[in-house]
Amino acid sequence: MRQIVLDTETTGLEVAQGHRILEIGCVEIVGRRITQKQFHHYINPEREIDEGALRVHGISQEFLADKPLFGDIWKSFIDFVEGAELIIHNAAFDLGFIDNEMQLLAPGNGSILDHCSFVDSLELARNKHPGQKNSLDALCKRYNVDSSQRELHGALLDAEILADVYLLLTGGQATLGLGDEGQDSVTKSRKRVKRDRPPLKVILASEDELVRHSEKLDKLDAASESGCVWKQLET
Repeated sequence: MRQIVLDTETTGLEVAQGHRILEIGCVEIVGRRITQKQFHHYINPEREIDEGALRVHGISQEFLADKPLFGDIWKSFIDFVEGAELIIHNAAFDLGFIDNEMQLLAPGNGSILDHCSFVDSLELARNKHPGQKNSLDALCKRYNVDSSQRELHGALLDAEILADVYLLLTGGQATLGLGDEGQDSVTKSRKRVKRDRPPLKVILASEDELVRHSEKLDKLDAASESGCVWKQLET
């Protein structure tokens, strides 16, 4: 099953007041595994940004001035989500803005739901945790999902975070590809790292550490009826 976790940032809260999308971010999940496929664009909204919205996402009109219009990216967006199930937190908001953008291009464009289905992760969370806070920030704390880089809202970052939250909310990620494809793996220990981080330093074991490691394996080998598995892997 192909799912697309989607989030948008906008110039304001109300479509009826003429507000527009200025960023869209999507993360692909296939078979309950987060893939490397993403869709992300900043968009020139062709209008002013409310001060309240600017405080939330920090995306300025100056930054968006040379970005593509929605009409420039919408076909590639449709191609990316075609036939998938969208996962959106507070889906009515994002779906309303996307449908509005499509209608502004041409009334005959219909709805985004002509191309895909959707699941509202906010409704899922409310059903699972009634009477509790179920914002994305609250769910990150509840499921111990790393949101330390979320100083401001951003469509792609929020989609990445929501993907982790959704998999935990609905039973955990099926596998991280580290062993049995059928076993459950916990995603909440996964830490989000900065994309521009320097390469990690590789520290090799010293001669003394290697000797002590070998001695430990010998003791395990002698104590276990089936032998030391690590030594069997080495051979």
